[in-house]
Amino acid sequence: MKRTFRILALLAAAVALAGLLGCSSKKEAAAQPEPVRGLAVVEVQRATVTDELEAVGSVRAQQTAQLSAEVVATVRSVTASEGERVRRGEVLVVLDDAQQRAEVARAGAAVAAAQQGIAAAQAEHGLAQATLQRYQSMYEKKSVSPHEMEEVQARSQAAAAQRDAAQAGRAQAAAAQAQARALWSYTRIRAPFDGVVTARNVDPGALAAPGVPLVTVEDTRKFRLEATVDESDLRFVQLGAKVTVAIDALGAELPGTVTQIVPAADPASRSFTVKIELPAQASLHSGFFGRARFPRGQREAVRVPRAALVERGQLQGVYLVGRDGRIGLRFVTLGRASGEQVEVLSGLSGGERIVAAHGGRDLAGKRVEAEGKR
Repeated sequence: MKRTFRILALLAAAVALAGLLGCSSKKEAAAQPEPVRGLAVVEVQRATVTDELEAVGSVRAQQTAQLSAEVVATVRSVTASEGERVRRGEVLVVLDDAQQRAEVARAGAAVAAAQQGIAAAQAEHGLAQATLQRYQSMYEKKSVSPHEMEEVQARSQAAAAQRDAAQAGRAQAAAAQAQARALWSYTRIRAPFDGVVTARNVDPGALAAPGVPLVTVEDTRKFRLEATVDESDLRFVQLGAKVTVAIDALGAELPGTVTQIVPAADPASRSFTVKIELPAQASLHSGFFGRARFPRGQREAVRVPRAALVERGQLQGVYLVGRDGRIGLRFVTLGRASGEQVEVLSGLSGGERIVAAHGGRDLAGKRVEAEGKR
């Protein structure tokens, strides 16, 4: 009986030992990271790059006109809409012109009356001249007295003065007519140059007044970036310098030329406005955000391949490969991208090994089994 109990105890101990050994082997298996083959691993290097000043701003048309009325009148019609391309001289807004047409008619009548006054004055002057010549002949023959001769001369001079006054009146009436016609022309708001209507601020029936914008027209053939530069960095900006302008909306970089540095600083921000001419680009529009880069020397920087970046919400990181091949996620702060390389401002110092291209796979906690070569 005792022997049987001893055998059962030995069997139980053996089973327990086997269970413990099995659990230990399972834990060890679970602790081993999953191996990943074929990953390209590169060593992060520090490199000398061009140090650049970045100035942000907005794209503006080089020629923009806000059109407003020069007379107070009711808007009769608006012939242009936003986005419509217009030609120079094309009528965009028509104002009520009843008063101006009446003034033009009144000025025309005044010119006609002045013309008739000139004709009458010229006829009177001609008669006075003929009478003077006849009296001059008789005066030389002693047929008229000196007093009569003086009266005839005075009438001739008065006729000449009336003729000159009539001519001056006609000139004044013609000037009034030109002014009336100019005021009449103000009831037609025309495009000052070829361009595109970018804003329409009025509808028929509204009252137009001087200084109130009705329509905005932009010349879309030429654009510029108006960027702001701090006064401490203005020394890096040179008139006529060639710079690179990044337009985020286009996902492209354009060559630009500094054409103007506004000499007055903004007293609130202590910054200057720099205007950079951009090349003709059909896809450019006013209001686009742009970044101009001005070279200011050399510096050392850490850069990694764009394909190595990992997105985690609004954070970016890289897969760091340890000495034992284990992979961990390291979050970094990124700087400017250049081609397929992106600058790392913080998080890497150089010499670390990272996964060059993860292909969208989650590699955190895994192990590099066979490294690809770069």
